Amino acid sequence: MIGFKNLHQGEELLLLGNVWNVQSARVLEKAGYKALATSSSGIAISLGYEDGEQMSFEEYFYIIKRIKSSISIPLSVDLEAGYGSTPEMIVSNIIKLLEIGVVGINLEDSYIIDGERQLLNRNVFFEKISNILSILKERRKEIFINVRTDPFLLGMENALDETLKRIEMLDKLNIDGIFIPGITDEEDIKTVVKATLLPINVMSLPDLPDFETLKTWGVKRITSGSFLNRYIYRELEKISHTIINTKSFTAIFI
Repeated sequence: MIGFKNLHQGEELLLLGNVWNVQSARVLEKAGYKALATSSSGIAISLGYEDGEQMSFEEYFYIIKRIKSSISIPLSVDLEAGYGSTPEMIVSNIIKLLEIGVVGINLEDSYIIDGERQLLNRNVFFEKISNILSILKERRKEIFINVRTDPFLLGMENALDETLKRIEMLDKLNIDGIFIPGITDEEDIKTVVKATLLPINVMSLPDLPDFETLKTWGVKRITSGSFLNRYIYRELEKISHTIINTKSFTAIFI
């Protein structure tokens, strides 16, 4: 966990590769990624589920365990809202991950109800994370906790203001990083970076600048979410149509 934490404090931006199975994990490790993280959305879709904790933790854990056993670099897990209705259940899941060598997790402040993602009340979320941390401390367990906050992802009109209020609360807790998916504007990014000493994680989007620019703005970590997974399967769809239309496999050998 210490080595993983140090990757967030160096001069270079940490490119954390999001993976959804053993094959994708091995490809990214071979490509030179220093650490990987699961894409809960990518794994859910690969198992025939929608995103948002529709798969069981047991199903998710099996894939996580297979990925972890296939790589030699640090693995973090997108735990979404925790896969549990109480802090005790969430901590139980975290301990299972620690036991197989997972070094970090993401916990998010939104949840999906009837197919719609909603932001959890900030005081309720603060209490939830605080309780999780307290139980982990009681059990003498330590893991890198990257908290995801979703005002920008949800397209809120006051996204920056709400994000800053949540950062202010999270700074009072012993967490390790803050993930703000959906943020892309230069001034917004610089503002949230200045608001905390915790490393800021952003997510790939079409209008997000290149890694070097993000580094100069103070960003410490970047992830691709499920977008790499989606890209690969769009390409699979294209080549599948080509095979059908040309009545030939030639295209996959070019």
